[in-house]
Amino acid sequence: MSANSQDIKPAAPAQEPPPPADGGRLAMPPWLRRAAGISELWTFVILVALVAFFTIAAPGKFFTQYDITQIAVNAAIYLVLGVGMTFVIITAGIDLSIGSVLVLAAVAAGEYNLHHGGPTAGWGTVTVCVLIALAVGAGWGALQGAVVATGKVPPLIVTLGGLGAALGIAELATGGQDPAGAAATHLQNSLGFGKLLGIPWMVILAAVVTALFGAVLGATRFGSHTLAIGSNPTAVRRAGIPVGRHLILVYGLMGLLAGLGAVMWLASYGTTSIAGHSTDNLKVITAVVLGGTSLFGGRGSVLGTVIGVFIPAVLTTGLIVIGVQQYWQDVAVGVVLVVAVYIDQMRRKTRERA
Repeated sequence: MSANSQDIKPAAPAQEPPPPADGGRLAMPPWLRRAAGISELWTFVILVALVAFFTIAAPGKFFTQYDITQIAVNAAIYLVLGVGMTFVIITAGIDLSIGSVLVLAAVAAGEYNLHHGGPTAGWGTVTVCVLIALAVGAGWGALQGAVVATGKVPPLIVTLGGLGAALGIAELATGGQDPAGAAATHLQNSLGFGKLLGIPWMVILAAVVTALFGAVLGATRFGSHTLAIGSNPTAVRRAGIPVGRHLILVYGLMGLLAGLGAVMWLASYGTTSIAGHSTDNLKVITAVVLGGTSLFGGRGSVLGTVIGVFIPAVLTTGLIVIGVQQYWQDVAVGVVLVVAVYIDQMRRKTRERA
């Protein structure tokens, strides 16, 4: 072999291109990947799809100005309850008692109003009734929070017991009948039916509560502690944060907003509706979970809850407009809840794999 031939080296084998980082699947643009991870965006897409469906199914009958106003008013109470439930679920808790606490607070306020002027009661009595409803709700919620925090009893059991106990006390106080004259005319004409620049006061109040506690969750130490407790309560305890006291405050907040919901209910309907709140917990939990708050705790937003609240509201109104029987409405809300929890579990597994 010649010297020249010895200098010739075999060509290096061609290197295969590295496999794509996504396992061969079509790469998703970064902006689309970020959008896919935003729970509020997908919830809003679902809401828009429902509005479009019912608008097409009942042209000229759905999403009129009247419908929009009614949906907003009907959603106002559930939005207030949903704000409180958002804080509770973020801590990996649950509150099944909110409907009964609302009833108990409404009965307490209504009984006072009944014995101090009834429908003709003055503003002084109205003010006391509001304070009674708020105090009863906050006290009941804090009591449940104390049992959860100090008794180490699962929130599901505590609030399930609270559901029955609160409703039982309300029925004992009234004989199971809604008392006549439970709401003053002043309360109904102002908060119940009044408007400011064409916007119902009920909607304005719900918006103020939402904005206030949305800021609390997103921009205060109380909000960051709430999120941290839901993510890792052991680490939070080691950091010196009083988890038990914080849970009492969170459940007390839920009760306080249930008491405010009682005031709003009395203002809107003029009665306590003792038998009318058995599915409030289902509707509110559905809305909160649809809004992206994880049932496993540590993640959630008030903005998502706002969007989530309007999904059952639009669903219920749309089914009425297209003539679906009332009982199917509860079935639909239940199905939506199951689907929302399933999606939440899929998101959780995806995050764990990542």
